Formats: sequence, structure tokens, C-alpha cells
Amino acid sequence: MSSPGISTPKRSKTPKSPITTEAEREQALRDYKLTIEYKHLKQHSPSGVYLLPSLTSLRTFHGVIFLRRGLYANGIFKFTMELPQGYNDIDTWPQITFQGWVYSPHVNENGELDLKSAYPQWDPHRHYLVTVLTYLKKIFYMKSFGDDAVANVDARELSRSDPKEYRRMVSKCVKESQRGLYMNEPGSILVFREENECHVALRMLMREKFQDPNEVVSRSLVLECVEEAQRRVELDQKKNGGDESNET
Repeated sequence: MSSPGISTPKRSKTPKSPITTEAEREQALRDYKLTIEYKHLKQHSPSGVYLLPSLTSLRTFHGVIFLRRGLYANGIFKFTMELPQGYNDIDTWPQITFQGWVYSPHVNENGELDLKSAYPQWDPHRHYLVTVLTYLKKIFYMKSFGDDAVANVDARELSRSDPKEYRRMVSKCVKESQRGLYMNEPGSILVFREENECHVALRMLMREKFQDPNEVVSRSLVLECVEEAQRRVELDQKKNGGDESNET
């Protein structure tokens, strides 16, 4: 019983966690592990391979690979990576689907990369996002294919029976990847746009300033080049506009 004139302070309620079930706790842990994986990936992604998370789903990523040598040299292949809800458990393979046509014994007619042949059992203690991206890059540099290349058997057999025709088909898919560069997938934050005057001016300016390929270029120097390129374009536009008015 409280004394007269003395109010008893109310006990503050402990905020309840939005995670109330064991299943929700396990899913939250998977989500946390995935964010750690992606953070690690930013420092260890294979060269020429880029991956960005979707704005709408934690388990959807948009990527692109630039090939600089080999049969697929100058190819630019965009892809989507989807992770199952239970990713980070045993046998929860990621799914990689290329946006355009990829002629490879390891990619099926729907554009899906065959990961299960490479990793018959997905082990979350040994296999990670970087594992998948490393394998994705590897298939473009393979010179021969074993019987485990079953995603496109016709391509595998052609590489054995008629290497010249196989190379022609690969070259055809490389050219198609270049033509489809500016066809951006709806919802993807990985967007390619055709270059404009500023892009051309910036490229020429950077070639002038940074001729040593081993030189480490700081962010501030790049931004200075961007500003200088914009000034050059504006001056050219004013000059061209003045010339046109004089002619009229």
C-alpha cells in the first residue's frame, strides 16, 4: 500500500523484440551472415566482375562481367543472382541467370549457369558468394570441357568435333553481348548508358594526365578531371553555338 501523497513510479515496459519465433531468429541470422559475405566480397571479388544488391530484395543481386582476353575477349555479360530464402544452409545453391545469350557448355538455353555440376553439394562452410563469382569467371577461360559440362551438350560436343565453328559461335555471342549493353533490365540498379560528350572529353583528358598504367590515381584527381571535362564541353558548346549564329 502506497503512502498518502506519494505516487508510485510506473515500471517501464521492456520493448519487445520483433523476432519472436525460432524460425525468425534463424532467418535473421542468415540475413546477417549474408550482409557479412557481401561486405567481404567487395574486397575480394574477381577482377572484371561486379555485383550490386537489389533495392527491393536482400537476396537478389545484379552483376556484370567484362572479359579482357581469351575466346570471349571484349564480351560484356550481365546477369542476375538469386539466393534462396534458406541460403547459408546445406544445399542452398545460388542461381545465376545471364540476361543475354551466352554460348557455353556450362550455360543452359535459359541462360542459367550450371552450379550443381561444379558443386554437387553446397556447403556454407566452404562455399560463398565469392566462390560462385570465381567459378562464373572461370567458365569463360576454359579451353576444354569434361563430361560434367551438361548444361549445353551441343556446345560441348561442338567444341570437341569442330573447334573452329565453336569459336565462331562464341564470337557471335560476344558481339551480341556488346549490342545488348544498353538494354537495361527493369529494376536493376546496374544501368549502362550510351556515352555523351562529357564521357568522351573525360576519357581523353584522363589519357593525357595518367599515361602510366601503374600510377595510383586518387579520387580527388579523378574529380578534378571530371570538372575539367565539363568545362571543356561547355566551352565547345558555347563556341559552336557562336559559330552557328555568325553563319546565320
